[in-house]
Amino acid sequence: MDVTERLSFFASLYRVEENPDLGMWLLYLTIIALSILVYKLGFAKKLPVMKSIVIYLFLIIGCTILTFLGIFLPVAEGLVVAALILIIYKIRLRNEQRNQTS
Repeated sequence: MDVTERLSFFASLYRVEENPDLGMWLLYLTIIALSILVYKLGFAKKLPVMKSIVIYLFLIIGCTILTFLGIFLPVAEGLVVAALILIIYKIRLRNEQRNQTS
């Protein structure tokens, strides 16, 4: 069985099977960026700086595990879908708030 057929989209895009070092780092950074985006869009609240640093530190540590899962499972793709849904929600919420004030 060919491993390249089982890779997720981002893992095959970054050619994890050909250049594992660079591919895994790119996948890791992609998952971190998408996780931070989803967190900011859906769950972030105003917190003191130290609490925010702790949250982002644990988020980055958790992304390490997600990166290993993201080689064969659609982790990054799911984060893209979640980000798109939250972006659409935020846009509709702002439009609704703007319509209520005018």
